[in-house]
Amino acid sequence: MTDALTSLPPIAILGAGSMGGAILHGLLSAGLTGGGVTATNRSLAKAAELADLEGVTSVALEANPNGNADAVASADIVLIGVKPAMVPALLDEIAPHLRPGAIVVSLAAGVTLATFARHLGDGVATLRSMPNTPSLVGAGVTGLAAGPAASADDVSVVRTLFETVGAVVEVPEEQIDAISTISGSGPAYVFLFVEEFTKAAVRMGFDDDQARLLAEQTFIGAAKLMAASDVDPAELRRRVTSPKGTTERAIAVLQAARLDDTFTVAAEAALARAKELAAGN
Repeated sequence: MTDALTSLPPIAILGAGSMGGAILHGLLSAGLTGGGVTATNRSLAKAAELADLEGVTSVALEANPNGNADAVASADIVLIGVKPAMVPALLDEIAPHLRPGAIVVSLAAGVTLATFARHLGDGVATLRSMPNTPSLVGAGVTGLAAGPAASADDVSVVRTLFETVGAVVEVPEEQIDAISTISGSGPAYVFLFVEEFTKAAVRMGFDDDQARLLAEQTFIGAAKLMAASDVDPAELRRRVTSPKGTTERAIAVLQAARLDDTFTVAAEAALARAKELAAGN
């Protein structure tokens, strides 16, 4: 196998939609596509969006119904990026065409490693991943869980792949759904905060454009400061919160609203729904 730090072996991305496409662009930006990438999409229009990318073979399944089988036959790493309900049929389609030693990586929420083993066989190296939407801008975080047939080298090369779009956290499979409630759903929580913060600014007399700029740039700046700092968020908060000042008064209101309980209840609700989806409900 090619050195994972300088290049990656041939890759197939089956269902190169928003997340699969984000990973594809991350690989290209990192210059790790020495082995080549084949990306499949159902429509000619979707395939055309990727057709001009250097080193990428973009396949439209409506023009080439055997495109998925052909893609995996020449790939050492296969990313499954179709919707969860479509995964079992796709696995049955590609199983006879997988290369010996190929690594199959799921991007699909709620589809277990046991499902992959049932359709591909116990001997195929499989991993579940849970990337989040900031992967689209190279600032994501991906949860990664390895199946029993995946070796340390398999995990290492897949980790390198996902590090092209952000950070990676390796967890046992039973924590993948919990990862989805924190980093997977988490961007929506942040967007909600900015949305409500913007509304508060409007109510204080700023016009819509001013309010949005103030709210969004405050969150963007705070996130950058946190990323550049060597202390934890609680300490950063204390540094902004002068005794008997305006921030202290606002923080007291937020704490009185029991944000700690709210975050816990919200995360638990998301986790319960993830378990329902995994059970097919």
